[in-house]
Amino acid sequence: MASLLWGGDAGAAESERLNCHFSNLVHPRKNLRGIRSTTIPNIDGSLNMEENDEDDVVDLAANSLLNKLIRQSLVESSHRVEVLQKDPSSPLYSVKTFEELRLKEELLKGIYAMGFNRPSKIQEMALPMMLAHPPQNLIAQSQSGTGKTAAFVLAMLSRVNALELFPQCLCLAPTYELALQTGRVVERMGKFCVDVEVMYAIRGNRNWCFKRKLIDLTKIRVFVLDEADVMIDTQGFSDQSIRIQRALPSECQMLLFSATFEDSVWQFAERIIPDPNVIKLRKEELTLNNIRQYYVLCENRKDKYQALCNIYGGITIGQAIIFCQTRRNAKWLTVEMMQDGHQVSLLSGELTVEQRASIIQRFRDGKEKVLITTNVCARGIDVKQVTIVVNFDLPVNQSEEPDYETYLHRIGRTGRFGKKGLAFNMIEVDMLPLLMKIQDHFNSNIKQLNPEDMDEIEKLEY
Repeated sequence: MASLLWGGDAGAAESERLNCHFSNLVHPRKNLRGIRSTTIPNIDGSLNMEENDEDDVVDLAANSLLNKLIRQSLVESSHRVEVLQKDPSSPLYSVKTFEELRLKEELLKGIYAMGFNRPSKIQEMALPMMLAHPPQNLIAQSQSGTGKTAAFVLAMLSRVNALELFPQCLCLAPTYELALQTGRVVERMGKFCVDVEVMYAIRGNRNWCFKRKLIDLTKIRVFVLDEADVMIDTQGFSDQSIRIQRALPSECQMLLFSATFEDSVWQFAERIIPDPNVIKLRKEELTLNNIRQYYVLCENRKDKYQALCNIYGGITIGQAIIFCQTRRNAKWLTVEMMQDGHQVSLLSGELTVEQRASIIQRFRDGKEKVLITTNVCARGIDVKQVTIVVNFDLPVNQSEEPDYETYLHRIGRTGRFGKKGLAFNMIEVDMLPLLMKIQDHFNSNIKQLNPEDMDEIEKLEY
């Protein structure tokens, strides 16, 4: 019975307590059976639970898991894929169907049983490289919802020999929640594969497995580093990953995936993955051309709310997202709108990841018309029905200067998929200079709106 092993951790806050030294894991142990973790701890609420007036700061691991939970089906990215081959003279293959990959019948059945009808864009380019003989190393930039987990799971399952009774594939994820998510994909895709088991090495179970020296790294055939940008942001994981890589055999296939390709990720990837093929997403070009932007001058928070009510009552709204800079403002605004009879949900960083995912799904399903949020929701969430974005507070950085990137991603929640959108900025007089900096930065026109002029407001949707 062959095994695949998943390593996970509980996040940066616990990395010291759960730190494992992998250099002592290279001793062989035969006849290792699949070990299943039957007791799965709840998400531990590692996010800050205290009431405060600061911006929500959500760690990379939590954001990564949130994206996995809210993107249950494949999201066909509009990004263009750029492929850099280690051998530029080699033909570049892509596939349009899974049959072209000449997979084992049990794997093909598993893919279709999961509801995959055809490869996603990232899979079209990545799978021929990942399934090639001899195995090829790969560094790929891919976000949640693009099918990258299914791609590397397929690669691992295709390399496993069920007659050899030891772990043959190792996948590292930065948190135990992400490890469980990936392991479940393996179990679903591999349900027709006889005698292939998943062993979860998470938290206490992880330490137990490694201390008993149940894993011979010299026999690992596929090594996957998932969410590499989160991994290197988490204390201890970068060094641990390097120690594992040094113990792996030269013929082991190395696969690294990251949502971002910042310099730190590139340096880490080049250090750990020899002679890779590289798949990159060309930088997203967010545009404001189809979003009309307005600002309303207000005296205080209550004045902002009254202006918001005038706008909300004067135009037809599909759904709206309202951004606040602090949790306190977000909670206050939620109470005010609910008391006025509006269908409102609140999304902020003190909620668990699963709670946030549930709120976003309810909003996506139209059960609430207004989502009030801090910067937790500033990017990555596409809801087609959103026609209005409101900046109840302008986004600013720690230097009290405009946070241009956050502003761009906030108002980018409307105007999705080529549709027109409206963005309103509720501005107190002392914040007007910052708004003018934003206008100049994006070379866009942000018009002043009088919230008392209902005729002007009613014209906005036409």
